[in-house]
Amino acid sequence: MKYLTLLVAALLFLAACSSGNHDYAPKPRGFYRIPFPKKEYQDYATGCPYAFTYPKYAYIEPDKKRDAKPCWVNMQFPQFNATLHLSYQPITSKKEFNQLVEDARTFAFKHTVKATSIDEGIIHYADKKVYGIYYTIDGNAASSAQFFLTDSVHNYIRGALYFNSEPRLDSIQPVLNFIKQDMAVMIKSFKWK
Repeated sequence: MKYLTLLVAALLFLAACSSGNHDYAPKPRGFYRIPFPKKEYQDYATGCPYAFTYPKYAYIEPDKKRDAKPCWVNMQFPQFNATLHLSYQPITSKKEFNQLVEDARTFAFKHTVKATSIDEGIIHYADKKVYGIYYTIDGNAASSAQFFLTDSVHNYIRGALYFNSEPRLDSIQPVLNFIKQDMAVMIKSFKWK
């Protein structure tokens, strides 16, 4: 009886081991599925010297910071927990214009510590007198996209996209790509009044 029990146990053990050669690995970490709204746009025009098109699933509110100036606005993307900060500044001199352009570059390159790369793209719409630079900031930086637009004489506006969460590129990448498309539409439709 003892040998029969050992024989059955050995056969069961061998059957369990030879049932297939499976490679098991831990389940990868997953992220929530993000439902993206349909791309629809509307016009934004107020008493400020600029106008543009922006998505219907975003809303624009005045900047509420204590040091905010007139025509500073925030484009909120509540479903994505993101804000595109837009800061307008009238240009009063060549020196001030040069300082604003240098400030935009400095603000973008402050993210060098966490960024894996920072690319610059030229914005040039001569027919509308809209010129500028678009900064793409890759990596786990606090801001992933920044730009400035100007007519080089009277007007200047700077935009910076921030997510209201810990910057982790692997988790925000789909949303970032989605919002960057909206930023591209906004920049292409931008005009000075």
